[in-house]
Amino acid sequence: MEEYMNTKGRIFDIQRYSIHDGDGIRTIVFLKGCVLRCRWCCNPESQEYAIQTMMVQGEPKIIGRDVTVAEVMETVEKDRNYYRRTEGGLTLSGGESLCQPQFATALLRAAKEHGITTAMESMGCAKWEVIEGLLPYLDQYLLDIKHMNPDKHKEFTGKSNELMLENAKKIAQSHMTELSIRIPVIPGFNDTPEEIRAIADYTKELANVKRLHLLPYHRLGQDKYTGLGREYLMGNVEPPTNEKMQELLGVALTASGVDCQIGG
Repeated sequence: MEEYMNTKGRIFDIQRYSIHDGDGIRTIVFLKGCVLRCRWCCNPESQEYAIQTMMVQGEPKIIGRDVTVAEVMETVEKDRNYYRRTEGGLTLSGGESLCQPQFATALLRAAKEHGITTAMESMGCAKWEVIEGLLPYLDQYLLDIKHMNPDKHKEFTGKSNELMLENAKKIAQSHMTELSIRIPVIPGFNDTPEEIRAIADYTKELANVKRLHLLPYHRLGQDKYTGLGREYLMGNVEPPTNEKMQELLGVALTASGVDCQIGG
């Protein structure tokens, strides 16, 4: 066995048979740790690298476990037939996978060397050298761009966006991976036509972008905050209506010049 297969990392879930976060049927590996603290995050248990206890339906549940690349690949390999039939594969998510760069790179390398296609859902919030090191093993980069205004981005996520936007340019210019832009549509944060148009305009400037996804805000992670003893900062904010999402989709289509869709 190659030594890199023994690389250890910390995950909190593996989800099989997913039809989101990349093409085809996928196995999604959720890594622990994130540099942002987005108010709307639906996986708050991903934010801390530490192993945690979360109350789930009145029972304590341990969130987080340490695994090797080889152990993860045992699960990923089980659905090889589905990947082949649907052009699916392995997706890394989180959290932010770039917070565990050695583990993420080793996982992507293992999948590629086993003939499995790869994707990563990420904000691109890391040193360029980290991102550059895993691009050779990555088929699809699903890159979140949340807002173009650095101050508003910092207010709602805890960090400014300059590094992420600069990395988006470098990822696109590298032509080493298929790039999709994903916008979480959050009421009160970025759900105006002007704000979506600004991101779509930026997308148009990037090379090698295949698709732009608008991901409507939902409240499915709210109970997790209670389980972690945390306040849900979105309060009673309601998800955007279908009519609102269609309006924003039209704006994105017109401004970006790429294929756009709701969800994915």
